[in-house]
Parts: sequence; C-alpha cells; structure tokens
Amino acid sequence: MISALFSINTTNRNRPARQHKTLARERGENFPIANRSMETTELSHLPEGCVAHIVSLTTPRDACRFTNVSALFRSAADSDAVWDAFLPPDLHAIVARSDAETQKQLAAVHPRKQLFMRLADSPILIDGGHKSFFLEKSSGKKCFMISAREMTIVWGDTPTYWKWTSLPESRFAEVAKLRNVCWLEMSARIETSLLSSKTTYTSHLVFKLKANSNGFDNIPVETSVGINGGVKDSKRIFLAPYDRLLQIVPRPMRFSSFGRRLRRARPAAEETAEGSSSGGARDAHLYPKHRADGWMEAELGECFLDGDDGGELEVSVKEVERGHWKRGLVIQGIEFRPKA
Repeated sequence: MISALFSINTTNRNRPARQHKTLARERGENFPIANRSMETTELSHLPEGCVAHIVSLTTPRDACRFTNVSALFRSAADSDAVWDAFLPPDLHAIVARSDAETQKQLAAVHPRKQLFMRLADSPILIDGGHKSFFLEKSSGKKCFMISAREMTIVWGDTPTYWKWTSLPESRFAEVAKLRNVCWLEMSARIETSLLSSKTTYTSHLVFKLKANSNGFDNIPVETSVGINGGVKDSKRIFLAPYDRLLQIVPRPMRFSSFGRRLRRARPAAEETAEGSSSGGARDAHLYPKHRADGWMEAELGECFLDGDDGGELEVSVKEVERGHWKRGLVIQGIEFRPKA
C-alpha cells in the first residue's frame, strides 16, 4: 500500500516536468529561439554620441578607464558632453566668486576635461580669498576649505594669545598661530547649498604643530558637526599624531609616605581609544594624518546632506575642561569634502 502511494506521488510529481519538456520541444520546433538567428550587437557599432551619454552616467574615474577600451570609447569619454555632465551645475556661480584673473584663466581652459582636472588639482580662492574650492577627482563632488581668518576663534583677535601671519605653503594669505591659551575653541560654517546633495561630507581641521608645541600630547579635543545648531556627530580626537605620543617618556612611579606604590593614571589617549567604537589606540579617526601638501589633518566628524537641509553646516573644535596651557598650533582652515 505504501509503495503504491509512493509510486502514485512520484508519478504526479514527475508528470508536470515531462509535460514542460514536451511543451518546450514543441515551442522550439514551432517558434525558433530569437538569439539563434539574431546577430549580436557590439558596442563598437553604437554611435559615438550614444556611447558618450552612457559614459556620462558613470563617474570621472570610470570615464578615464573607458579611454583604454577602444578608439571609439576614448573619443567619447574625452568629449565635452561627458565632462560637462561631471562639472557641477552651479560652477559658473562659484567661479564668479573668485577674482577677475582666476575667472579669465579658467575661461581659457579647454577642453572641458582639462577644466575638470584643473579644478581637481588646483583649488581656486573665492569670497575674497577666505575660502577655496576644488573638485573631488574620482566623483566630481564639490569640496571647500574655510580659511582660519573666516573661522570663529575665541581670543583670535588678541595678540597675546594668537598671531596672524603668512606661510608660503598655505593656500590662504593668513594662518593663525597659537601663542598661548588654556581655553581653545574654534568653529566654522558653510552654506549647505554650496555642497553636493545626497552626499556624506567629512570635515577636517588642516593644521601644523610646531616643534615647541605644548598642551596637545595625550590631551583630546572635543569636536561636533551639525546643521543649524543641531549636532549630528561628536567625538574626542587628538591633534598630536600617534607616533609622537609614543615618544612621550612616562613619568616615574611615585610612592606614598608609607612606601606604597601609587597607581599611575592611564594616558587619556588609551581611555579615549577604548571608548571608541572602533577600538584600539591606533584608530585612524582619533589621530591626525599627514597630507601630501605638507600639512596635517584631523577628521572632526561627518554629516549626510540630502539636499533639503537648508541653512549651514557647522563644525566646532574645543578643549576647555582641563585648563592646560597650549601653544604651537598653526591653523590653515577647515576642509569639507565627500567621505572617502
């Protein structure tokens, strides 16, 4: 009985499969498969304008790679139609905020790919030289740096605490040199309409530490990033590079009057690192890194812009709790660029 039921069930399960195969054979005889007689269309047979449109829907990095495919793709990928699509739609309005000489130089740059590369490799100064603008090369997203003079620095106009001077390696006419303060607080803001929408931006303090700097080794600063006063990201970071912290000579162990060895407090760097979600004292987001232009940068936080935020993106850096005197910090500005 069981074997009979099993036989019936097996037959019922297999019957649709046999019927499907039969129908497929019949359809194959009556309706030949199209791709058996259809010739394959190659991309090389497409018009150059069509290829250019396809490439314009990718990224600048992809467009550069397409130039190695064929002569047709090279011509299409280098066309003005492609690179016009990669340039920001408000480029003319941004360039209009630069000086007359810069506008004249950019107007003479052709073709459009060369203009894109010029803006990616060489930032231009806008708003009276207090901001710089450039393009992120791989995506074409807009990037800006706010100069130290455009930032809000507490006690920044007091010569006893801060000194304004020029450095040949700075893109701005002035940088801020910290002479001596125990209350370190600074901030910067930028209109969200200037930045690329649907993009996560990271902000970076661009600075240097002089050889005789003091008050930054093993002492974190607090940062916050937000829109219109709201905080979307905050953390504690260090302005002294990690390799410099390793060179700090630990203080000798102290003993109490009763001969007991006192417990030495752990460095703030270790405490902050353990409190980080990434973990580990070598967390790259906790310590500054060296830039190709000779400066250092410290990541202050990130914020996603959906295009409907409005208002201003605000960033702040401060160390006001410990009361340590600090000196030797040189600030060029705060940079906003798409998250890598």
